[in-house]
Amino acid sequence: MALLAEKAYRDRFLTRDELAAVVSETLAQTPLAGKKVLAIIPDTTRTCPVGEMFRLFCDNLCERVRRLDFLIALGTHPPLSEAQIDKLLQMSASDRRQKYPGVGVFNHEWNNPRQLRTIGVISADEIECISECLMREEVMVQCNKMLFEYDHLLVMGPTFPHEVVGFSGGNKYFFPGVSGPEVLNFFHWLGAVITNPVINGTKMTPVRRVVDRAAAMITLPKLCFSLVTAHEGVRGIFVGTPEAAYDRAADLSAATQIVYKKRPFSRILSMAPRMYDDIWTAGKCMYKLEPVLADGGELIIYAPHITEVSYTHGRILDEIGYHVRDYFLKRMQQFAHYPRGVLAHSTHVKGIGTFVDGKEKPRAQVVLATRIPKKRCDRINLGYRDPATICPEEWQGREDEGILCVPNAGEYLFRLADGTVPRIPPEA
Repeated sequence: MALLAEKAYRDRFLTRDELAAVVSETLAQTPLAGKKVLAIIPDTTRTCPVGEMFRLFCDNLCERVRRLDFLIALGTHPPLSEAQIDKLLQMSASDRRQKYPGVGVFNHEWNNPRQLRTIGVISADEIECISECLMREEVMVQCNKMLFEYDHLLVMGPTFPHEVVGFSGGNKYFFPGVSGPEVLNFFHWLGAVITNPVINGTKMTPVRRVVDRAAAMITLPKLCFSLVTAHEGVRGIFVGTPEAAYDRAADLSAATQIVYKKRPFSRILSMAPRMYDDIWTAGKCMYKLEPVLADGGELIIYAPHITEVSYTHGRILDEIGYHVRDYFLKRMQQFAHYPRGVLAHSTHVKGIGTFVDGKEKPRAQVVLATRIPKKRCDRINLGYRDPATICPEEWQGREDEGILCVPNAGEYLFRLADGTVPRIPPEA
């Protein structure tokens, strides 16, 4: 089986009946009777009808399968409380207990060795080939051991342009969604070395090949539901193997979730939605707009609701700060004891720049307009602005002046229409 079903539009959204029909028909064709089934789903940091898909899976499977559970693909995001899980599933606690009493919903635990299983190793020779000679090292692959308590895996989640992999979705819900730290730290750093503007919105990248190679070590049957979504609804659903569903979803995402601009902007107000509750997640407000940020320009991440740099990695970021790629790359021995996934996040937020003769020169300035104090912004090497001094309405409608305002930033990618992307100068 490659692609089992698809339903997609560029000019409208699927109706609820259309979405339900695709899910019902594909599940009916899949031999799941009497089996234990685990569905892997996204957390709260993605626009996705998780609650609707949860109900469709349950309604179609609970009476057919021996067991149905759900695992939240957190990556390294913080675990969700029961109240947060209920909100993710769009139901009350009592409704969940009464309607789906035998269905378990679990958080992935990336940093709990007892919850991980080593499933293989990608050799140094293979890494050298996959990474196009950028890296040569052996990479251990671990994932949540819960997967192997089931007979069949379902994967469900949206596909968007992505700063590390190119596009999210498909096997990315295994790695980093439910993976151990070594492989996720490795390929996040590989993506950082390639750089965000080069990799974001590219369907097949060295990082995607690492993700697919790691996922091939999970030999359980898999059925993937790849969605292309917006705040208004679902634009497309593709069902099949994770690779085939991702391939078609990435094409639709590229056609509908990349915004082209004729010129770069000297000032950008990137407004973070509330689903991003720290800079670790709100960093996407920089990643998706860096390609249209002019040299010497300023990008403000406007998020008055954010009070924390990272709920998981804040202590490390306070120590290392935010820097351009070569700040770390040219001193890897000094930073060897830090997780490379955190280094990658640091470089993605700071953006393209150089580090020559001990002097760091970012291409542009990134400013936080959040409730993170100025003292901490100074410590982590990002700009500060009091969000109370910003009136978003005053930024709107000024593109002719080189000023761009983007509400609900972080999911749609912005690119220049002529295809140029910021790159680190070769002499650096």
